[in-house]
Amino acid sequence: MTTPTPRDPSPKAAQMVRTTLTYLLLSAGAVIMIVPLLMMLSTALMPNQYALHTPPLIIPLHPTLANFAAAWGQNNFAQAFINSVVVAVSSTFLTILLGAMLAFAFARYRFPGRNVLFYGMLATMSVPTIVLLIPQFVLASRLHVTDSLWGLVLVYAAGMAFTVYLLKGFFEDLPQELFDAAAIDGAGVWLSFFCIALPLARPALAAATIFAFSTNWDEFTWAITSLNDEKKYTLPVAVQQFFSTHATNWGIVFAATTLAIIPTVVVFLIFQRYFVSGISAGAVKG
Repeated sequence: MTTPTPRDPSPKAAQMVRTTLTYLLLSAGAVIMIVPLLMMLSTALMPNQYALHTPPLIIPLHPTLANFAAAWGQNNFAQAFINSVVVAVSSTFLTILLGAMLAFAFARYRFPGRNVLFYGMLATMSVPTIVLLIPQFVLASRLHVTDSLWGLVLVYAAGMAFTVYLLKGFFEDLPQELFDAAAIDGAGVWLSFFCIALPLARPALAAATIFAFSTNWDEFTWAITSLNDEKKYTLPVAVQQFFSTHATNWGIVFAATTLAIIPTVVVFLIFQRYFVSGISAGAVKG
């Protein structure tokens, strides 16, 4: 008498297990990401005497908006907010415009030194920012753009290597027939770039915009090094001014931090519909 062998699990059951595990992992990751944000918002809404409550509270005790009003009115925070908007928007615009031009040239044209220039630019992504601090400061001093918002814009816009990498892969996937037809109709390089390549690259441009704006908005090291005038401070520097050696009002610190992240959230919500498709498209080729 033979013993029946157990049946293998059906493909449908295996797929259900994989789906369940996937959702559990994604849920755990979402909790890990969301809980610190909720604690930050909770602390910002609590009076300072409850800020370091043990255990930490997600639901604030005695919620108040006083911390937000205090943060906005101290350390030239409002001016720093405006400065950050000017710097981040300007540098992001230059990063996307110049980065798209470089990516289009690397993707659609062949010229001597093309690969050397492209991979040399990619190599700069592996260099820690702190290593470039002194050379950047010396160059900015010679150009007389230290202690200047436009000095920040120029330095931030120069860090466009990731934008070029992301957009190059997308431009390489565009059919050559489109550009051939445009050339037959009399379109030159600039018309092909602005009227064909850029409109079709909206998903990749949206993803690149999110990354560039977030990086430029949060940058601290170069800003604190090059700026001396408190009226020119950007938000990361202004938030750092809320910390005190002896006693820090954590409610105001977290309120200032909450206000500082609002623009990046708004930018992500504006471009998020293109974000995933832009990332996947740019990762196809490099």
